[in-house]
Amino acid sequence: MKFEVYCDESAPDLFTSANKNARYLMIGSLWIPAELRNEIKSKLWDLRIRHKTWGEIKWKKISSKRLPFYLDLVDLFESYGLEMRFRCILVEAEFVDLKLHNNDSELGFYKFYYQLLHHWIYDFNDYRLFCDIKTNRDTHRLNILKQCLENSNLSARIADVQAVPSTQVVLIQLCDLLLGAAGSRLNKKLKPGSPKEAIVKRLESKLGVDKLMPTERNNKKFNIFRIHLKGGW
Repeated sequence: MKFEVYCDESAPDLFTSANKNARYLMIGSLWIPAELRNEIKSKLWDLRIRHKTWGEIKWKKISSKRLPFYLDLVDLFESYGLEMRFRCILVEAEFVDLKLHNNDSELGFYKFYYQLLHHWIYDFNDYRLFCDIKTNRDTHRLNILKQCLENSNLSARIADVQAVPSTQVVLIQLCDLLLGAAGSRLNKKLKPGSPKEAIVKRLESKLGVDKLMPTERNNKKFNIFRIHLKGGW
């Protein structure tokens, strides 16, 4: 079966910034069967028309005026059940030891990218991965990521790993929305009574959870993988 994966990131500078305004670096991924791509995009377009809401879908752009549109986006995600899945990795920046990554924060970042993706790649499937464009010092990072995924998933086919502009790819934008919801809850950035809190509460209600938090590995709809950098169980 052919799958497409749309990826985005939140707070990637936490490894290097002295002024940390969040606890966690997060990388998110939206997984869909390739055959559903056009249907999902069509439904997203219908929501734009219904709400007369245009421009980029983005967590930072949520407002009271746009709230009904964004609530419907959450409902759309939920309506596909396990045919549309989300997974993110949660990295506690304070405990990242860059010495383990040759003192290279960019290398460390893509190692976490690998951890996000590898565990949801299954044998005998084809995967195409689309990452939001990121300026890398080493221009071969995505090629190396593809090679690492291929080497560790010999019975699957990694057809492509490419960088694309999120402004032109609505499914990366939807990933940004879901990642923003998870990140705001886990980084404790939500303001009571705000439109963003309403989005998060709608998502939590649809998922049947009290609050978004790290999940078990077998959670297939909305998986939040907290990597344990301090060791332990």
